[in-house]
This record gives sequence, C-alpha cells and structure tokens, in this order.
Amino acid sequence: MTHTQADENSGALRGGFLRMKARQDNTEKDDVFTFAGGLLMNTLWTRRALLQGMGAATSAIAFSSCSQQLSRNPVGLPAAALAVQPIIDPASLEKPNLTVGYVPVNDCAPFAVAWEKGFFRKYGLNVTLSREASWGNSRDGIIFGRLDASPVVSGAVTNARTGAEGARHFPLCAAMTIHRHGNALTMNRQLWEGGVRPWHSYGGDLDAFGRDLRNFWEKSPIDERVWAVVLSSSIYEYFVRYLVAAVGIDPLKQLRLIITPPPQMVSNTRIGAMQAYMVAEPWNTRAISGNEGIGFTFIQGREIWQGHPDRVLAVRESFIEDYPKTYRSLVKAIIEACQYCGNPANREEVATIISQRSFTGANIKYTRPGIVGNFNYGGFDNQPRITNSAETTLFFDLPSATIPHDHSTFLWQSQSLWLMTQAARWGQIAEFPKNADEIARQAWRTDLYREIAAEMGIQCPAEDYKIEPSTAFIDGKSFDPSDPVGYLNSFEIRANAPQSFFFA
Repeated sequence: MTHTQADENSGALRGGFLRMKARQDNTEKDDVFTFAGGLLMNTLWTRRALLQGMGAATSAIAFSSCSQQLSRNPVGLPAAALAVQPIIDPASLEKPNLTVGYVPVNDCAPFAVAWEKGFFRKYGLNVTLSREASWGNSRDGIIFGRLDASPVVSGAVTNARTGAEGARHFPLCAAMTIHRHGNALTMNRQLWEGGVRPWHSYGGDLDAFGRDLRNFWEKSPIDERVWAVVLSSSIYEYFVRYLVAAVGIDPLKQLRLIITPPPQMVSNTRIGAMQAYMVAEPWNTRAISGNEGIGFTFIQGREIWQGHPDRVLAVRESFIEDYPKTYRSLVKAIIEACQYCGNPANREEVATIISQRSFTGANIKYTRPGIVGNFNYGGFDNQPRITNSAETTLFFDLPSATIPHDHSTFLWQSQSLWLMTQAARWGQIAEFPKNADEIARQAWRTDLYREIAAEMGIQCPAEDYKIEPSTAFIDGKSFDPSDPVGYLNSFEIRANAPQSFFFA
C-alpha cells in the first residue's frame, strides 16, 4: 500500500471514529455506525475490538478497491467503437496497447466517450481502462508504472516535481486539461440549521457568510470542524482553505481537513463524521437528490475561481520521450472526446454513458445536472435552487472566453504557478520555488499541446501566461504570474506568516 493510500484509508477511518467517540461521550448506546468498507460498529466496543475493527476495515477497503477494479472495468468495445476505422496504423505506434486510469466521477466522461465512440481505436490505440478507487491511486498508478496515463488532480503534477508535503519527487507531465469546473462544496444539515446558506444567497457578501460560519462554529466543538477533500494536492483543498481564509478564519488552526475517496463522502457525512466535503459530481448531487437530508451545495468551484483547471491528463516524462507517436495519439483521442462531451447536443447522451456500471454506476439523475448544467444547490426548506449554466462543467468550448482561441483543454502554465503559490501558502512546500517557471514549463507541456492541436486544426492562445483578473476570484484578488511571491505574501493568513510580538 502506498503512503497516499494509507493516508486516505486512515482519514476515512478517523472520520468514522470521530462520530463514534462523540456518541460514546453522550452514552447513546444503541447507535450503530457505518463507515469505510461497510464495517458496522457499536459504540460499546472495547479498545481491543476497536483495533481489530480498524484492521478489518482497512482490509475491507483494500479488498473492495481491488475487486471493484477487477469487476467493473469496461470490457469489450461496443459495436459503434469496433466499426470505427483507424486513421493511424497501430503498427506505426511505439506502444499501441495502453492501460489508462479513470476515477468513477463525472470527470471520467472523456475516457468513457473515447471508449464508447471509438476515439481510442480511431487513433490506433488499444486501451484498457482501469477504474481507480481514488485520486491518490490514479496518481500513484502512473508513478509506479501500473498505468500508462490517467487523469490526476491539477496540483498533482507540479507537487510531484516539488516534493510537496515530503512526497516522492517524480517527473510527471501533462499536456492538456480534462475539464474545467465540475465540482462543488457540500455542507451538512447542521451547517444549514446553524444559519449558513448557499453562496449566491449572500449576493457576494463574504463578510455575511463569515459571520454565519463563525456563529455556527462558536457553538460546535473544534474537533467537529472536519471537512474532506479528495487529495492534498487537489485544487479542492486549496479552494476550501482559500474560502475559509477569505472570511478571516485561519484554516490551519480552525479547521481539520481529511482525505476521503469520493464514494465515501456522502456516507461519512450521513453518520456525522464530517461537516462538509468538496468533490466532483455526481457526489454533491447525491447528497441532495439521492440521500435527502444529508447536505446542500454551498458553492461551486467556479464561484471561487472562474475558469480553474480541475483535472489534467498525466503521464511520466519518460513516456513522452519513449513513445512520442503514441502520446500524440492518446492526446488526440482525449481532445476529440472532450469536444464531443462539450457539444450541447451530446450532453444528455454523455450523462447516460457515464451512468453505466463500468463508469460512475450512478443513476442518470445524479450524473445529469453536472453535465447538462441544471445544477440544484438544494437546501432544507423545500425550495428548489436550480441554476442553468453551460459553465457547470467545461470540456472544450468556453462560453465566456476572453482570450482568442482559449478552450478548456488548453493548459495555462501561469495557472500552475498559482497552484504552487497555494502549496507554499499552506506549508506544503517551504517556499515558492525559485525555479517555478522552469517547473511549470517542464510539467505543463503547452509546447506539445500546440503541436498536437495544430495537427487537429485547433488554434491555441499564443502565450503560456495570463493574468487572472479580480473578477475571477471570490475575494476579488487578481493573480499576476509575473509576481507570484508578491501575490503569496499579500495574504495575511498563510503558513509561516510573520508574527508580531509586543512587549510591555
């Protein structure tokens, strides 16, 4: 088991035990709790039984993940895909047989479409899709050679190169974004009853939200302030910390963030193991439409940073060097799949495709809102809060693009600099890298993307860097990639911030 997997499992377990301990303190002896791996625990367990249960749960998680991967990977191309005639001879590729990962959330749409519609086959590839239990598995599968390519959280590539949080240094690369947006922060019923409402209810008033969050937290023990994200290098962690800090609360001191695989988030919230979580669809909708009474959507990620990259297609640097023709075919297949997913005429079909058991396995009523764009924020007052927006998830076209030829699959190296500022801001790295521009250039391969896109007749922005305007961020703070250190130091709330001492 990798370090990341262990962290994820233990995070899920700790979350389950938090609630159990709270119940024990209240002597509620009849409660039974369900958490990771389907293990049932009674509040009267002895320490020995508890430790045995932890071992059983860990084993259950590992077994579940393995069996899930073995039994739920898509097998056998559909007739539509088999009917596609390759435009690239597989024999001309250095490695036509690939194993490509995906995680069962809406993000898997381009991979599911490339499989179902024959885009892999079109570009000479024979792809085996591997269902990954978590985003840590997806990243580590590439690093340790089990996967040839896989989507990863946007911060994973640069964080692997900087060794953030003591992680193993590794030369990951990405040449394209899988999608932008498509994620949200879900809060539990207690936060609603404590006075917190969906972000758009505040009309952009951060202070008002901050007051409501403080009022709720003042009435709840600090050890209950547990929120979850999918991986420490995910933009979701940075968003959660950014949001809380924007209202003047130090998330390093006032909030505990745990790592939880997406499928466990709803159940862990149901049992009271955590107050909130940030994840991709359909797991926010599940808390509203599938598990009534569990939670409501506070905010979509696009309302924290409009235009942010969510997932990127990662490979080892050596893969690009050893198999350049194969890599080009893979990127072309995923670009074409992203174009298909982004076409409004195809979105209903895409929602149906990813609902298959081999992909998300979720009912279409859960997958559809994030794909089609009729997203429901929910609530506990029986009032529908549905927003219709083509920007709920962006796979290719950008309805509000301001830069010529910008599109969702294009990577901006300047955005990787922003991710590095957040890694430094929250102490994942000691300081902002002095060679950050070089890291961005090596990690986010815009040079290769432009070449590949040009072969497909796709134009790209001429530059690699752009200023993120103040209107893009929830706190109205712009990001100028020419001065990332100045940007980082402009935040009063950050790890290793200067301390003021006063002497009588």
